[in-house]
Amino acid sequence: MPKQPETPRHWIADWTVTILMLLFGTTTLLQAFVVPTESMDTTIRVGDHLFVDKLAYAPAREWQKKLLPYAEVQRGDVIVFKYPLDEKQPYVKRVIGVPGDRIRFVDNQLILNGKPVVEPYKRQNDQLYVPYLRNFPNAAPFAGIERRGLLMVQDHVTNSELVVPAGQYFALGDNRDNSADSRFWGLVPRENIIGKPILVWWSYDAPLEHWQPRTAEHVWAHATDLALHFFTKTRWDQTFRRIPSYPLQ
Repeated sequence: MPKQPETPRHWIADWTVTILMLLFGTTTLLQAFVVPTESMDTTIRVGDHLFVDKLAYAPAREWQKKLLPYAEVQRGDVIVFKYPLDEKQPYVKRVIGVPGDRIRFVDNQLILNGKPVVEPYKRQNDQLYVPYLRNFPNAAPFAGIERRGLLMVQDHVTNSELVVPAGQYFALGDNRDNSADSRFWGLVPRENIIGKPILVWWSYDAPLEHWQPRTAEHVWAHATDLALHFFTKTRWDQTFRRIPSYPLQ
């Protein structure tokens, strides 16, 4: 029997289903996210485009745990979450403390549950001395701390240690002296966590203002830069790189 010619209606239906499946996959399973700041440098760099696994920490009933790649949020995981002060903004940081953990810093050394912890991913500026950052939470906060961060220190510090409450997580940037994180604006609620970045699918070296465009000129400058320098400014060694966790004990 000869094959029937494809009608416009069939073509539209096929593409509609395809687009719906892609939208479902990118909104329910994976989400693309571009990094616009240096707070996680050098683990994740400005201009890294990430795929975020939105099912990694999906809340699950007992029967769902057998069907979904479900896991609890672990210390050392890199997470993407809704910024608590503006939930329209996605942030990426590393989980340093989970509920029940006791945290303090002594001259930039992380003391977790009473034990010093090695952080090989951490980037530090030894020339910058900010007492609050070096000796959190036992140094006086400075003017840049948000009210939510001040309340965290006020309500959850016991015996000179921050005690992470239930349903909350303490998250910091790997670029420790250039990161607005839990030290500044407080803890990350569990419900704000979107997922776990698993892959840098593309990395492009462009100025900070290109990733945080404030004017039409910035947008045009970035488009021009891409057209002229796509191959030379793509970080090929960073592209298709997995983003590993680092277990903190």
